[in-house]
Amino acid sequence: MENTTGTIRLGNENFEFPIIEGTEGEKALDTRTLRGKSGCITFDEGYGNTGSCMSDITFINGEKGILRHRGYAIEELAEHSSFLETAMLVIYGSLPQKACLGAFRKQVRESASIHTGMHSHFDGFPNSAHPMAILSSMLNSLGAYYPEMSSNNREQDLAHFDETAALLISKVRTIAAMTYRMKMGLPFVHPADKRYTENFLHMMLF
Repeated sequence: MENTTGTIRLGNENFEFPIIEGTEGEKALDTRTLRGKSGCITFDEGYGNTGSCMSDITFINGEKGILRHRGYAIEELAEHSSFLETAMLVIYGSLPQKACLGAFRKQVRESASIHTGMHSHFDGFPNSAHPMAILSSMLNSLGAYYPEMSSNNREQDLAHFDETAALLISKVRTIAAMTYRMKMGLPFVHPADKRYTENFLHMMLF
């Protein structure tokens, strides 16, 4: 019978921990109670031998070139699924029905523009600023324009979840394109009535 526990020996004392199995059959020693039992912690620089979380959403094995979302291989999704279909798969756990996808696309399309008051925020960043620093700062500032979606009330946040997901997915594309244009010294391009990735390229390269 296969062992379901593993033992760590520290000095003269043994500590037993459960062995858990991941979605791809990989084994892990569950040491979450190590500190409580022994007073010691593990040191694993760069998480080379440590799983950082338990996830039903994504599986990654960089050494073998494996990436799966909700059990679907990234190669399969890239060939047969659109960006928004894959986004809904990650968020909701399954590929969307046609009607649900259409409604989500409509929400994303209608949320593409950002408030004109945010345009001036870009002027506050030096041209040497890293694009990711600009993107994260601008996304953070969205909470000031949509306070109903960033409350401290869990029930209220859940009530706006679908709308908030569509809004963020839409606006991150617009902000990323505007960041690129700013870094290149070019004027902003407004969103057009196009599909998600086509619109992103339009705002960047028009």
